[in-house]
Amino acid sequence: MTIELERGDALGEGYRRRITEVLVQGFAEDFEYFSKDPRALADAFEHMIILERFYVALVDGEPAAIASVTEGSQECFEPNRREMQRGLGGLHGLISYFIVRSQFLGAYDGACPGLAEIGFVTTAPQRQGKGVATALMGHLLQLPYDEFVLRDIKDRNAPALGLYRKLGFSESSTRPVRFAARAGFSAYVSMTLKTTAR
Repeated sequence: MTIELERGDALGEGYRRRITEVLVQGFAEDFEYFSKDPRALADAFEHMIILERFYVALVDGEPAAIASVTEGSQECFEPNRREMQRGLGGLHGLISYFIVRSQFLGAYDGACPGLAEIGFVTTAPQRQGKGVATALMGHLLQLPYDEFVLRDIKDRNAPALGLYRKLGFSESSTRPVRFAARAGFSAYVSMTLKTTAR
């Protein structure tokens, strides 16, 4: 298996839909409020991905894992209300638009030049456990930043937490979740890695 690593804008618009499909498959549980239908989710979210902020691991030319990288006030999504309503329906699309704006946008509190936030790391289900996310993360950690941060990893996501620890990240904070029993996990974990400490 050969893994190629590219930035979304280098792949071009022809890959937008396939990158979105990896995103909605990987976060299907988190996106259930918006829709349980992967096609409807892809229809609603496809427009908002800022391709230059996403890195993609390709296997056989197909997106197999993705992650966003932002610095300072950069965003990885640019939601459009009409597009979301087109994909999810009038009222539900409007509510979803406001949720996306409040939950998915906004820089890391400690954002500064030289610090990159890595987000929305996910692997297509059929490619999980095959080293694709490891290759993607290894590539991202070679980018010219002084520090990397990962925010809001579910404390029950042992595979992700294990991978990040293996790559040198350490836990920097935890944030309890309201209604943990209903959510199915108890806290969000954030992790950091200073490249100068390597």
